[in-house]
Amino acid sequence: MSTLELGRSTVKKKSKWKVNKNNVMATLSGIGYLSPSILLFTIFLFYPMIRTIYLSLFLTDVQGKTIEYVGLENFTYLLSSPSFLNSVKSTLLFVIYTVPVGVALALILALLANAKLRGIHFFRTIFSSTMGMSVAASSVIWMFMYNPTVGIINQFLSLIGLEEVPWLLDPSTALVAVSIATIWMNTGFSFLILLGGLQNIDKNLYESANIAGVSTFYQLRKITIPMLSPTLFFVITISFINAFQTFGQIDILTKGGPIESTNVIVYSIYKDAFINYDIGSASAQAVILFFSMIMMTFIQFKFGERKVHYQ
Repeated sequence: MSTLELGRSTVKKKSKWKVNKNNVMATLSGIGYLSPSILLFTIFLFYPMIRTIYLSLFLTDVQGKTIEYVGLENFTYLLSSPSFLNSVKSTLLFVIYTVPVGVALALILALLANAKLRGIHFFRTIFSSTMGMSVAASSVIWMFMYNPTVGIINQFLSLIGLEEVPWLLDPSTALVAVSIATIWMNTGFSFLILLGGLQNIDKNLYESANIAGVSTFYQLRKITIPMLSPTLFFVITISFINAFQTFGQIDILTKGGPIESTNVIVYSIYKDAFINYDIGSASAQAVILFFSMIMMTFIQFKFGERKVHYQ
């Protein structure tokens, strides 16, 4: 090898080593910036998730310590348990009751609040006011409203000549009553997100439609909904996840009753873990709920995102 070729080879090796060194430094720098987030996710997300999966494979004592490895027996027991299957049914019904109605109501309110009317800011504040209340405070308000003797709802029914309803005491109405309260609690968040999406739609589209003499309903169907579809898709996805994770209002209003008619999966997990001290069963239910939510989200992204227009 000549002196010239040897020099070129040395320069190439130095250049390559410098590039690799820069890549390593950039990677280490990126990891350094991400390390606080990675640490928090590890402590509060990844470790609890792995620990829950681990405990779901064991029988445990009242302190949550593992006693005996049972494999998938906790899961097979749950899938044949009438109580757990009833929890699954209650959860699905709760999702069906709350998500479509809640999203539709928020969309209607957002369309009304997006109109250029005098004093509309006051109504925007009213429609979004439920965001400023905690689940506990909202649940207490609804608990008094549903009271069979002094509740304002039954007083109104009596005033118009209808029979009073034991909303939270009757298995046939308890889940519907909790669903109505949940829709009211969650509408504020969905309303604000959808209103923001509506205000980002190009106004020139509506001006062109008005010039063409297109009806308001046609504009809603062909302009508003397609242009709002990314925001609507986000709201629907979040609403599904929140509905599956509902706990606070169930605990305050009904505690899973009457006759387990409102015993959704999350509340069933709570009862098994902190009342019955059956950590293995509670962990197995949490794993089933986790993978069910992943499956639902995957299906929604797989088929629902096809309807989303990003342009």
